[in-house]
Amino acid sequence: MGEVLGKVLVVDDDEVIRQLIAVNLTLEGFQVETAFDGQDCLDKVRDVMPDVITLDVMMPRLDGWMTATKLRRNEGTSHIKVVLITARAQEDDKRRGFGIGVDAYLTKPFDPAELIQVVRDLAVSTRSR
Repeated sequence: MGEVLGKVLVVDDDEVIRQLIAVNLTLEGFQVETAFDGQDCLDKVRDVMPDVITLDVMMPRLDGWMTATKLRRNEGTSHIKVVLITARAQEDDKRRGFGIGVDAYLTKPFDPAELIQVVRDLAVSTRSR
């Protein structure tokens, strides 16, 4: 076991996808925590203090848009890197995401290798500042 690459909070209401992402990132050397929706993410984020959050857009209670907005508006969490994962990849969705200040955008179905690369790049940029 080498050095932990960083901490990731994986947020998705679909347990299968949540586990898929968590397993892939754990195998890659990340410390992973999970949340089942946006509200659960906001409840856990201060305890976990992740370097990166992967955030599904379509979730009950609090969707990815609102969750990302709240994370960005809060001084304690505004520095955390956010990857939005969505089945909707229209340009206006991307603009909306980047307008909120998300750091990356992945479309479902995503390639796990691409997800790992994106998370790794963001975690590295966080650790080197």
